[in-house]
Amino acid sequence: MTDDNKKKLIAAGAAIGSAAVAAALLYATKRRKKPESAAPGPIPSGENPETD
Repeated sequence: MTDDNKKKLIAAGAAIGSAAVAAALLYATKRRKKPESAAPGPIPSGENPETD
């Protein structure tokens, strides 16, 4: 390989690596910000929940 080809391969590897790191950070941030599920609201009809 020539020096020019090595430089291109290094640049391509760096671009792919940085894109992978950015994607991992976005994924981790998205998962962390997910709100926890809240308790269900009141029964709309007004019946007791035990009367399923």
